[in-house]
Amino acid sequence: MQTYLDCFPCFVRQALDAARFATDDEQVHVRVVQEVLHLAARMDTHQPPPVIGQHVHRLIRNITEKEDPYYEQKHRSNELALRLYGELEQDVAGAADPLEAAVRLAIAGNILDFGVNSALDYAQAEQIINAALDAEFDGSELSAFSDAVAQARDILYLGDNAGEVVFDRVLLERLPYDKVTFVVKGSPVINDATMADAEAAGLTDLVEVITNGSDGPGTILETCSPQFRERFGQADLIIAKGQGNYESLSEVQKSIFFILKAKCPVIARDLGCTIGEMILRRNAKFGIGFIAEDEETTHARF
Repeated sequence: MQTYLDCFPCFVRQALDAARFATDDEQVHVRVVQEVLHLAARMDTHQPPPVIGQHVHRLIRNITEKEDPYYEQKHRSNELALRLYGELEQDVAGAADPLEAAVRLAIAGNILDFGVNSALDYAQAEQIINAALDAEFDGSELSAFSDAVAQARDILYLGDNAGEVVFDRVLLERLPYDKVTFVVKGSPVINDATMADAEAAGLTDLVEVITNGSDGPGTILETCSPQFRERFGQADLIIAKGQGNYESLSEVQKSIFFILKAKCPVIARDLGCTIGEMILRRNAKFGIGFIAEDEETTHARF
């Protein structure tokens, strides 16, 4: 997915948020915004938004001299999500269709975006969870998702934000553990989950967890480690959470199921949905350019 003009105000807003998380010095805030505007003006808009975001947040970390401006927000979001975990388990266990309920809750975690919404409290989180369980949801891809999981031998689950990974755990518990590897960022960027967040959420006790070796929001394959790119190429199925992963992988010829809420008009337009819609959708590029490696296995070119 390319970067649109509507994305640029978000880059500036996010940069200012990160600068304010990192320091109270208003002069630093001014410098961050000015430098980000200068950087954004030079970027290639044919690239997906996470590519520009990666450069923006590297710049912010350099100016503020903070390796992880969102550290406190991520810690708080993990704590709040873990308080909700028991309730999430009960919601799934009591559902008529536990898999659908788990997918809905995974999307609820994406809706909450704890690290950005610093004012969010327990009661508000519960309201959002209940709304996600009751909201209209196009489950037409649910059967295909279930079949793809059953047929896959190697599944990569690409995580999104801290806090949200606790909601991912509820879905992971409905998947075959031995076939799933959960993926976090190689180093901090925005409030995206790293290995420390996966450990806090208990994911490392449940499935294999690896990093993608990158500091990019989403999954920018060319900046990921060779080890991750090899795993990505070998995987039969990718489960990708959040807008950043959709933005960076929607053009990749691979079996990918995107799970997210369409939070902005740019994403909604690209997906052909309404703003706020909960999405479980297979990559439109699936099946294009696949070649047989042997009689039993196929891998995508990417």
